[in-house]
Amino acid sequence: MSEGPVIAEVLEGGKLLWLTIAAGKGNVLSSPVLQALTAELESHKGDKHLRAVVIQGSGGHFSFGASVEEHRKDHAAAMLTTFHASLRAVAAFPVPVVALVEGKCLGGAFELALVCHVVLATANANFACPEIKLGVLPPVLVALGPSRLGGAWTEKLVLTGCDLPLSAAESTGFATILPASDDAKATALQWLHKNLLGLSAHSLRVTTKLVRHCAGADQETGLGPILDLAERTYVRELIPSHDGNEGIEAFLARRAPQWQDQ
Repeated sequence: MSEGPVIAEVLEGGKLLWLTIAAGKGNVLSSPVLQALTAELESHKGDKHLRAVVIQGSGGHFSFGASVEEHRKDHAAAMLTTFHASLRAVAAFPVPVVALVEGKCLGGAFELALVCHVVLATANANFACPEIKLGVLPPVLVALGPSRLGGAWTEKLVLTGCDLPLSAAESTGFATILPASDDAKATALQWLHKNLLGLSAHSLRVTTKLVRHCAGADQETGLGPILDLAERTYVRELIPSHDGNEGIEAFLARRAPQWQDQ
């Protein structure tokens, strides 16, 4: 078992990699956390017998999202590069990556779940991307939302920052709602044994690569040029703007934003 902001456990005789985000209150996805996540994925992607990876947050919440401080003008471009590199590593992983979501899954954490192959959610899971309320936008949701959630829900989420109800998360096929339990890990393990861990690791690798490409969620399609466009738009049009910084500063100062509409 590895330690740090991301704890890695190899379980089930090498069939399962369990990654726990243990980054303090809210499990904020700061650059060091994202780099640790990417490093763990990189170190295990060649494991011959691996059938699945699970990403879970500690302390009853998946994650409150990316670091708001790193959204400030001087850091935002670098933050986006690190964040998107980590999500690309998840999206391109050779076997299914499963997000086990309890409690809050907000902003960048929602985008992390979005690039996972499977999302298992407990009854208290709360999905939302409130970036527009801070005067910015969620590039990964913009790029992948239409294919993963549908166009109507993506537009509503991006433009209003509203929650995605669990009923909608399930009906769109985005999330599987787990049976009520005091032990989400044990319940998720039951699902994994039933659906993934008994399959051929080789066949899963071949199929995962093909289905991601055909679904437009790999490097060459959804996480290639489309995400690049969303990231460039953020960097060129929001970072230099007043409002793209005002919302972040207002949030950190715990005050209402003073928009100038520019």
